Amino acid sequence: MKPFFMACLLTAGIAGCQPSPGDSSGKPSNFGEDAAFLRQHLKNVVVLQLPGDSSRVLVTGDYQARVMTSSANGDTGNSFGWINYDLVASGKLAPHINAFGGEERFWLGPEGGQYALFFPPGKPYTFDNWQTPGLIDTAHYEVRSETPGEVSYAYAGSIQNHAGYTFHLGVERTIRLLDRQHTGERLGFIIPDGLRSVAYETENVITNAGDSAWQEQSGLPSIWLLGMFKPSDQTAVIAPFQPGADARGQITDDYFGKIPVRNLQVSDSVLLFRADGNARGKLGIAPGIAKPGAGSIDLANNSITVLLYTVEPEGKYVNSKWEDQAEPYKGDAVNCYNDGPLEDGTQMGPFYEVESSSDARALKPGESLRYRQVTMHFEGEPPALQALASQLWQLPLDSVRQFLQQK
Repeated sequence: MKPFFMACLLTAGIAGCQPSPGDSSGKPSNFGEDAAFLRQHLKNVVVLQLPGDSSRVLVTGDYQARVMTSSANGDTGNSFGWINYDLVASGKLAPHINAFGGEERFWLGPEGGQYALFFPPGKPYTFDNWQTPGLIDTAHYEVRSETPGEVSYAYAGSIQNHAGYTFHLGVERTIRLLDRQHTGERLGFIIPDGLRSVAYETENVITNAGDSAWQEQSGLPSIWLLGMFKPSDQTAVIAPFQPGADARGQITDDYFGKIPVRNLQVSDSVLLFRADGNARGKLGIAPGIAKPGAGSIDLANNSITVLLYTVEPEGKYVNSKWEDQAEPYKGDAVNCYNDGPLEDGTQMGPFYEVESSSDARALKPGESLRYRQVTMHFEGEPPALQALASQLWQLPLDSVRQFLQQK
């Protein structure tokens, strides 16, 4: 992956569950407690750590090689991933989707449309018919290799889309912990003094394991990575984009109804999106203007999160809207989601998500699509965070604070 920044470029319990040590709710409150909880309920838990380094990354093959959480300060450090403790503890599977949580999960797109992977052939796009495929929801991925700072998984399966085409594919996923030097190399600058950090890279590969080439007219899958993080009333997602006269028209902000002005601020090259877990909303950025990264600033916990990935401006990106589409390969490269109560008052989270997708390609038998993403978390005092935010986005923390204080 090329250095990410040049000049100003960014330039992103159920009943019967035994309480575990932690906060007053009985749920874990730091990385070590999260790890103990997950080891209690899962069979395949791997914690990546390097000698002499306080960073930690927890992965499980039980949930498709998912990164569940991480820490920049060992077992007692803040645990960055949102985890659905009740669902994990239940040991049961839910209808439609098993939202176990985790700060980076491997999915495949598109979700909706005539080539949807989440709707059976011939069925309308309704919630009753929506089903997350087992390959990315309930399958157990097997460990292929493991070292103290890296673990690789593999899985082989098939998946049918809404058009009736069945993809036979192999999946490989490697999670690699990065030390401070390699983290700085990915950023393209030296990390400011006074910041603790944890960073990891995932390498995701899908291979056409069938005997025929994938074709646009029968649908193409893409790699879709989704991160679920803990919200606060002092957290904002930061997503930069290429400026231009038509840039605003390439940002979709009405997936679940128009996002109110209070929750979304769009300037000429960066947007701020409230991530408080109190108002459901989703936005997307088209590949023509998306920059290769997004992130968030959490003023309550003095932390910054950065996600780095590749964007192909001329690539084919699948469209996941729940409708037959005139342009099924004109979808988003980047998505951001803020959770909130549904009309009936229920809520899955609260959490917020930052998501990225690969382009989709017509692979021949034996050909592969490879997609990498780096996730970084930084913690420290406000002056050090300000130095980082300035290098990342030329963004004053006070401007984020002012945005979040809007009524």
